[in-house]
Amino acid sequence: MSCSVAIPSSPVFSPSRRPLSCKAASASPESVSVSSPAPSTAGSPLRPFGLLRAQIREEASPSPKTSSAAPSVAAGSVLKRRRPAPLMVPVDGAAAAAAAAAAVAAVESDPSNEVEEEGDEFAAYCRRGRGRRRVEMEDRHVAKVALGGDPEVALFAVFDGHGGKNAAEFAAQNMPKFMAEVVRKVDGGDSDEIEGAVKKCYLKTDEEFLKREESGGACCVTALLQKGGLTVSNTGDCRAVLSRAGTAEALTSDHRASREDERERIENLGGFVVNNRGTWRVQGSLAVSRGIGDAHLKQWVVADPDTRTLLVDPQCEFLVLASDGLWDKVDNQEAIDIARPLCIGNDKTSRIAACRRLVETAGSRGSTDDISVLIIQLQKFSGSS
Repeated sequence: MSCSVAIPSSPVFSPSRRPLSCKAASASPESVSVSSPAPSTAGSPLRPFGLLRAQIREEASPSPKTSSAAPSVAAGSVLKRRRPAPLMVPVDGAAAAAAAAAAVAAVESDPSNEVEEEGDEFAAYCRRGRGRRRVEMEDRHVAKVALGGDPEVALFAVFDGHGGKNAAEFAAQNMPKFMAEVVRKVDGGDSDEIEGAVKKCYLKTDEEFLKREESGGACCVTALLQKGGLTVSNTGDCRAVLSRAGTAEALTSDHRASREDERERIENLGGFVVNNRGTWRVQGSLAVSRGIGDAHLKQWVVADPDTRTLLVDPQCEFLVLASDGLWDKVDNQEAIDIARPLCIGNDKTSRIAACRRLVETAGSRGSTDDISVLIIQLQKFSGSS
């Protein structure tokens, strides 16, 4: 840079007070244009200092215009690419609605959603829970008169599946066969031997189902009738209630995790029972403490049934076997009061009507569970008949 020596009184010490303005000449911040409006100072020897001062100001406080890209981009600058707009795939609302409707219709049209069966000694009605769309019917039932070819032996049962239908379906298909095998080996009508045979049947059913390595489990209640005797067994919360001259008599006790003796049994086996949103559950999972299947909880959820044997006398009118879908909404005596007027006459049509009325009563009170009701006319199996 060349320098000139000026005399103190020279006009160069009184430079123009007009402000300097800076503006970008291109998109590059390195290219700065400085305008000096005073032509008298254009040839001033201090002009280089003025240019330097303007450039310092420009770098200290850059104009917003310098950050915007010009239409023509200088070489060496970085291009910013815009993110492409999202690809919108049109959805046919009518097609989606039609597919959903077809899926619902397929479930609703399943013949297992509503099952009705009747005989001279019994009537059964089972219905899939309302409001449980796309969920298969998990209840099953058995009514085997002349079990194993013996006209004096009959087996009735209700199975309530959970976690799918697998366990309930397997038990309904195989327990009659297993029961016939063990009962055939019992000599005489000793109640202890019969109860022992029933327990073997339950354990055999559980063992064979576990071999299949399928998920799910099932609660069940069974009534074995032979030679005037009635043996009732259960695991889980399916229940048997007897009408004795119009008075309800519960023949089973629900195996729920809330029962103190069941909770103690589970804890003694190293498990635990916790209250999850108002319901006591084994290992925080299952509300029932006994049943067939449930392989992941088998150490605590056992298949051992509670069993009771009694003689069928003239006061024993009929027996109601049902899943918890009924008992959660209808108590024992109320169930007998609803069914009895239709069951005393020993008419098949009336018995099936009684089963339907019980199911509809529970449904009208808000039950969304599967409901199975089986009514057995006991006088047909009375020892005095």
